[in-house]
Amino acid sequence: MEDAEGEGQSGTFPSLMAEGTLLSRRGEHGKALVCFTNALQLQEGNKHCLVARSVCYLKLGDTENSLKDAEASLQNDKTFSKGLYQKAETLFTMGDFEFALVYYHRGHKLRPELQKFRLGIQKSQEAIDNSVGSPSSVKLENKGDLCFLSRQAESKKVKQKLQVKAPKKDQKRQSKVGPIRDEKTERQLLGELYADKAYLEKLLKDEDLIKSSTKQGMTVEDLILGGINYLDTRTDFWQQQKPIYARVRDRKLMQQRWIPERKRKPSEVARYILKSMEDIDMLLTSGCPEESCKKAEHVLKTIQGWSDDEVPNKNELIGNLYSCIGNAQIEMRQMGAALQSHKMDLGIARENDLPDAISRALDNIGRVYARIGKFRQAIDTWEEKIPLAKTSLEKTWLFHEIGRCYLELDEATEAQEYGEKSLQSAEEEGDIEWQLNASVLVAQAQVKLEDFQSAVMNFEKALEKAKLIHNDAAQQAIISALDDANKGFIEELRAEQRVERMESLRDYDYYAEYSEGEEADDQKERDENKQKEVEKEENERNGREEEPEGEKGEDYAELQ
Repeated sequence: MEDAEGEGQSGTFPSLMAEGTLLSRRGEHGKALVCFTNALQLQEGNKHCLVARSVCYLKLGDTENSLKDAEASLQNDKTFSKGLYQKAETLFTMGDFEFALVYYHRGHKLRPELQKFRLGIQKSQEAIDNSVGSPSSVKLENKGDLCFLSRQAESKKVKQKLQVKAPKKDQKRQSKVGPIRDEKTERQLLGELYADKAYLEKLLKDEDLIKSSTKQGMTVEDLILGGINYLDTRTDFWQQQKPIYARVRDRKLMQQRWIPERKRKPSEVARYILKSMEDIDMLLTSGCPEESCKKAEHVLKTIQGWSDDEVPNKNELIGNLYSCIGNAQIEMRQMGAALQSHKMDLGIARENDLPDAISRALDNIGRVYARIGKFRQAIDTWEEKIPLAKTSLEKTWLFHEIGRCYLELDEATEAQEYGEKSLQSAEEEGDIEWQLNASVLVAQAQVKLEDFQSAVMNFEKALEKAKLIHNDAAQQAIISALDDANKGFIEELRAEQRVERMESLRDYDYYAEYSEGEEADDQKERDENKQKEVEKEENERNGREEEPEGEKGEDYAELQ
């Protein structure tokens, strides 16, 4: 197995990219990072691979290398949208909101249809406003601003005094820990993590503990200092993204929002909705369906209390939230509740004539029916969705799932038909993985129909696709199924041979053969009789003409 992995790493660039992408989606960013690094050794400077590795670095908290890879992806192509987005994301994470905003704008100018650039612009602008305040909401006053500056200067003096008075043995430790902050400010910024930092600082005072080492050779002191430094770094980031005075301002603004006479601005509503939907999706994809469901229900309740003027597409948004709730309930295996949520989404979509929402709801309802074993209802629901499917990839998935349901119902002819449709759509899309799935479905249906020869051919095609995408699990399953299909094919051939022999024996005309023999005997007998008659006539004729000879012959016979 290790040899196989090594061969894969040094073999093909696409296989490493596919494996790295799969690992990254699973959240195994460390392993994905290794795959992308090996891939770059095969194709140095590949911009797509650089962006993928930059994402892994960013997920692992290594913003410096993430930025290097993002910039490297733009080295030969300044208009590479994925590189622009990744650089902007990295800069935003580093707290450089102004520069991040610049690259979000560049990406939006090149690809205005991509929503992620619009979201990036909005969140960068919000972060900047939170840091320095917008012109309309932040007014410079001598008293407040000067007091703030004086507090900064006073804090700086305190730091200098503490640094001067610190003992020599603690100077190195203080430089590692970072600058000393006001305790109240730090408590507000860190929140629940403040107690963790206080505990780590307390551990530093234990001289015996910090001198001990771990199995890896690191000292406990270095581990503690690393944790404190990390918390200090996050404190700086949170201070920059939303400083204390911005939080006070936000609380005042939130209080104003609940005044009935004040109408919400469209920009505030849009920002709240976009941020909420992003959070709901992130929680679901990161494996937290309960939190995602709670968030969606809270947002749904909030929006239902707003007027149609404040939310122009209110009904569409409510339907979308029901869809999010239903998807979260599926992950929590609450199938009854999920079915009701998706039916609410479908009802709202039909009332407001929203084709995309209708397609989405039918898709989800079919999924629920299939999960609970109601395959006939799933087929009816998905077949209703077929005219609404737009892309070949969507049709591929849809035909495959319908065919799978027919197979579960032992209706193999329909399963084969939909499997072939799925395979055709997958070939149009060029998606190898779905070609694999569709080929397996067709082969399984043919096994049910006892068309083993065709099943063997389709299993062999599926096996080629599985090898192409390096899916070991699929290869093993297909080999097993192929073996069974081959056995069935051999039995089918034997059965056909037996039937042919029986038919040949049954069709053999023994009576005709007997009749022909009897007729031949009769003919022979007739010929012999005829010959005798001829000889008799000749003898009679000769007897009349040569009677003395006949007498001699009789005398000779008597003598004998």
